[in-house]
Amino acid sequence: MSFTNVELETIDSTVGALCRESIRPEHAHQLRFAYQVDGHSVTLYEERTRVAAPDEWIRIPVARFRFFRSRQEWLLYWMPSTGAWDFYEGPRRRLATLVGYVENDEHGCFFG
Repeated sequence: MSFTNVELETIDSTVGALCRESIRPEHAHQLRFAYQVDGHSVTLYEERTRVAAPDEWIRIPVARFRFFRSRQEWLLYWMPSTGAWDFYEGPRRRLATLVGYVENDEHGCFFG
């Protein structure tokens, strides 16, 4: 079962809010954040313009939030240099808590 409308609203009010609030307007022409829902996962992306082609945007995966309906639990993953998602240790369950970890990026896992 995919996300319900209520769950999609929660995703937009947390992950979507992070995307909308993270970039200063003066940088919006070069940098932005977006998210994509796929099955039971929500992937957060950093989007940047290419240096050689400023009209083209590239997507860089930043974080993945995965919902396990049977446990009513969200887990957070980050993308190390290996290019494979890795589990991010920490409290689980609430999406808002995990979005806070990404936003604060205490260990430099998400934004370097």
